[in-house]
Amino acid sequence: MPVTDRTAVPHRFDPDATAAEVHARFPDLEPGIETGQKVVVAGRLMLRRGQGKLAFGQLADSTGRIQLFAPADVTPRFEEFTSLSLGDWIGVTGEVMTTRKGELSVKVEEWTILAETRRSFPDKWHGITDPDTRYRQRYVDLWVTEESRSALQLRSRLVSLTRRWLEERGFMEVETPVFHPIPGGALARPFVTHHNALDQDMYLRIAPELYLKRLVVGGFERVFEIARVFRNEGLSPRHNPEFTMLELYQAYGDWTDMMSITENLVAHLATELCGGTTITYQGRELDLSVPWKRATLAELVEEQIGRPIGIDTPIDELRVLCDEHEVPWRDSYGPGKLLLELYEKTAESAQWDPVFVTEYPIEVSPLARPHRELAGMTERFEAIVAGRELCNAFSELVDPDDQRERFEAQAAEKAAGDDEAMSVDEDYLRALEYGLPPTGGLGIGIDRLVMLLADAGTIRDVVLFPTLRPEQGGADR
Repeated sequence: MPVTDRTAVPHRFDPDATAAEVHARFPDLEPGIETGQKVVVAGRLMLRRGQGKLAFGQLADSTGRIQLFAPADVTPRFEEFTSLSLGDWIGVTGEVMTTRKGELSVKVEEWTILAETRRSFPDKWHGITDPDTRYRQRYVDLWVTEESRSALQLRSRLVSLTRRWLEERGFMEVETPVFHPIPGGALARPFVTHHNALDQDMYLRIAPELYLKRLVVGGFERVFEIARVFRNEGLSPRHNPEFTMLELYQAYGDWTDMMSITENLVAHLATELCGGTTITYQGRELDLSVPWKRATLAELVEEQIGRPIGIDTPIDELRVLCDEHEVPWRDSYGPGKLLLELYEKTAESAQWDPVFVTEYPIEVSPLARPHRELAGMTERFEAIVAGRELCNAFSELVDPDDQRERFEAQAAEKAAGDDEAMSVDEDYLRALEYGLPPTGGLGIGIDRLVMLLADAGTIRDVVLFPTLRPEQGGADR
C-alpha cells in the first residue's frame, strides 16, 4: 500500500543544501553536537533502520549521502516515516547535528514524500548482480552501484576538460550534420534511413571528417567536434554501434602536431582526473606520461612474427604469413591490406603502454597524405593504449586529383562487395579544388579514453545507455 496519497505529492520542492554541502559546511563536529542550523535536503531514501522510538536513514542525492536522524518525539508522522520504502524520494527539513557516535546527520523535523517507488529497490549489500540488468536499468544502477556513477561522472568531466583544453589552444567547437547524403570519413558500414520529403536515402554519419575539412577550406583554421557517430557493426566490450568521437583539424599542421596534441591532451586528462599520468588499468600499471613511444606498423609485426616484413614483401609471401598466423585474407587484398591484417591480428593487442603506430600503407588510408619519404606509405598513425586503438590521425590528403583516384578505388571495392568502402563525394572534391592548406587531423574515441581513465573493462560501463539485444519476453509490467 502507498504510504501516502499521491495527490499530496508537491509540484515542486526547494532544497537549500546538498549532501556534499552539508558535509563541507560541518566537517569536524564532535559527537553529540546540535548546531542550531537547519537545512532543507532532498533525495532517495537508500538505507533505513529502526531502534524503537528512534529511526535512522541514508538520504542520497546527486552529490553523495547524508544520514537522517528521526526521533519519534520530533519527527511528524513517525510511523509513516518508518514505513517508507527503500528508494522513495523524500524532502527533509531539520537541524544539522552529530549522533553520540559522531555521525553527521540531519534531524527529521519536517518531511514530505516526493515520489514513491513501486518496485523493490536493490539494497546496499547486494546491488544489481546481473550486468545486463545494470545496463538496461541504468536508472537503478546509478543509485546502487557507486562504480557506475563514478565512471559516468568522470566521463562528463573528461568532455568538459577536453573542450577547455582545446579552446585554450585556439580551436573552435562546431557542429556538422548527422544525416549525410553520402557516407564518408571512415571505412565502416553505415546505418541507412530515408528522408520522405526529399524522397532520398540518408546515412547516419560514420565520421564528421569530410565536413570538418570543408570548414578548414572555408577559413576556420582550427576546428573540433565532439560528435556522436554511428557504425552498423557488432557489439563487443570495445564496440557500440553509436559512440562519441572527438575530431579536430589544424591548418598548417601535420601528423607530428597530431601526435603532440594526443599525448599532451591524454596526459593532462589523466593528471586532472586520476591525479597523475601513471594509472592502473584492469590490474596492470599504465604509463601515460609524455613522450609516447613511436614505432612503425611493419616494425611491430616483425617483433611478433620474427622476420622482416614490409610493403615491398612479395604478395605470395604475405599470404603465406597470413595463413601461418591464422589471419583471413581475400584475393582482392593488396600488400598494404595484408600487412595491416597481419598487424591487427598479431601485434596490436600486444602493445600495452602508449605507442604511436606509424606509416600505414596508402591502400588502407584513403584520406591520408602520402609519406614525404616512403613510397606506398602515408603519414598516418594510430595510438594504441592497453592493446586497443585510441585514435587515428594523419597529415590530410590535400590533392583533389589524388583524392579522386582514391575515392574511385574505394568505389570499385564497394561495387565488388565491400560494404565498408567509401563512395565518391563530388562536393568534397569540389571543396578540395578551392584549396585545402597543409592540415593535420585527429580522431579520438571518447568512450575508449573514458574506459582507460575510469578503469572500465567494457564500453558498456562508460555509456549511459548502451545498445543491447532485445529483452527476452519484453520488459515486465
